[in-house]
Amino acid sequence: MTHHRSRRARVLGAGIAAGILIPSVAAATPASATTPTVSCTSGKTGLAAKLQKDITAALADRKGTVAVGLYDRSTNTTCSLRATSAYDSASVVKVTVLATLLWDAKKHNRYLTDRENTLATAMITKSDNDATSTLWRQLGLTKVKGFLAAAGMTQTKPGANGYWGLTQITVQDEQKLLKLITAKNSVLSDNSRAYILKLMGKVISSQRWGTPAGAPSGVSVHVKNGWLSRATHGWRVHSVGTFNGAGHDYMITVLTQDNSTMDYGVTTIQNVAKAIHKDLVPTVSAKTAYVPTSTPQEAIPAVPAN
Repeated sequence: MTHHRSRRARVLGAGIAAGILIPSVAAATPASATTPTVSCTSGKTGLAAKLQKDITAALADRKGTVAVGLYDRSTNTTCSLRATSAYDSASVVKVTVLATLLWDAKKHNRYLTDRENTLATAMITKSDNDATSTLWRQLGLTKVKGFLAAAGMTQTKPGANGYWGLTQITVQDEQKLLKLITAKNSVLSDNSRAYILKLMGKVISSQRWGTPAGAPSGVSVHVKNGWLSRATHGWRVHSVGTFNGAGHDYMITVLTQDNSTMDYGVTTIQNVAKAIHKDLVPTVSAKTAYVPTSTPQEAIPAVPAN
């Protein structure tokens, strides 16, 4: 999809969201009192309570439905909110597609071909939808499901009829995937993990929003984002990221839907991310924390008309 068409699609989607969804969001407001609580545990005294308080504060007064996952190996810290709620994946599934490709190649004791490397690089660094569709077709649902089973991602349901952007994902499964990418395991080889992290570390600047917001200097950032507008639940806006440095090794997943606009969802995610980075890696100097782009860009994956 060209930038021109994707921009037009975003404008149309935002118009639809503004016209149709706001009354239903307003009607649902009283239910916000029953919003699930962010639950945190930590091996570091006081950290769980601080994260719970600050993530809750970051979500205060934000409309939409938000799911959050955090895991920091260094302090054995976890936080979760709506960890098992299913969301349309949009482009976040592209990390799973790449992991499936590498898992399958390892099973056949082969390296990626030049063509596969080109497609994988475009899929992750530029979120290229055509490259993703090509790899999705090449792999087929059997291999995708095979990888999901090997990874223990039992809640992830691949999109039917080639609509990979409608794969159902959960925070719990995305965090499982990020754990596999960032530590030695029997599912992905060390080379495969390094390759995935390398590509997630080279995402183009206009797509480096979301979970990297507020990441302190000295922490390496690996990210994949996605967004999608549909007639129900408005804009889905998601971000998964892994972060390493300053004595920490952590990963964040934030999935959102029921956003009135794409930018609204981005802001919600970045508010959560900033709180997490600040609590995990408090820095005395405010020196160059990662600043996301103010003009996110990504072609929206193809989905059915209704």
